[in-house]
Amino acid sequence: MQRGFFLDLNRCIGCGACESACRAWKGYAFPLRLVQNTSYDYYLSLGCNHCENPECFRVCPERAYYKRRDGIVLHNSGRCTGCNRCLRACPFAAPRYNLATGKAVKCDLCIDRIDNGLPPACVEACPVKALQLLNLEPGKKIGVRWVPGLPDVNITRPTLRLLPSAAGERLWLVE
Repeated sequence: MQRGFFLDLNRCIGCGACESACRAWKGYAFPLRLVQNTSYDYYLSLGCNHCENPECFRVCPERAYYKRRDGIVLHNSGRCTGCNRCLRACPFAAPRYNLATGKAVKCDLCIDRIDNGLPPACVEACPVKALQLLNLEPGKKIGVRWVPGLPDVNITRPTLRLLPSAAGERLWLVE
């Protein structure tokens, strides 16, 4: 099973509740998830997409990145030297540089919450349920991988799935 995010572009209102929840839960002065207003009449709420082939993992000379069995890409700050190669390599700008520590940080899908049966803080905070936690199963097609406004997904293969804007039908994943 691979974990990831599902974002219904028809529902996201760009309120930033996901950003605020991330900042509050993680305790950083900045969120690890950002809401972007696109020129395509929808908002993109983006954090780490826990890619199948993460570039951060590939380029890190210190091997500070690793992947859990459920596909969640994690960062070991103890190994990080702050070289910023991961920041430059990630097409989604998921890793961020923490000035306070001089090291990279990134979304860990709130594994402390997931491991205790709770959704990530950003998912729980979404007032319109546009952002949801997703369990990707082989052969099961949910949403699309790419919409205009996102970088090329063919190399990294992010686990983010989207319901495109103006799709005639809404997909609800609320469990």
